[in-house]
Amino acid sequence: MEYKVIPFVASIDQKNGNSVHVAQQLEDLIRNYTIQGWKYERLESVTTFVQPDNGCFGFGAKPGYTTTKQMVVFSK
Repeated sequence: MEYKVIPFVASIDQKNGNSVHVAQQLEDLIRNYTIQGWKYERLESVTTFVQPDNGCFGFGAKPGYTTTKQMVVFSK
């Protein structure tokens, strides 16, 4: 079996955007890959730690942080 994992980041307008717009974007992504012969499996959350940036001689240093990304999993 073959798998494909695609990052999913919804983009909505701050004033007019809502969960319906997010759902439509996900539906469009799933439809696009289904047309290409892929079968939607699931939406996964992947948590990642981004390493700190020490900057140059400590100036401009940025602390590390944890972030979560949504990944859409397809199979063939």
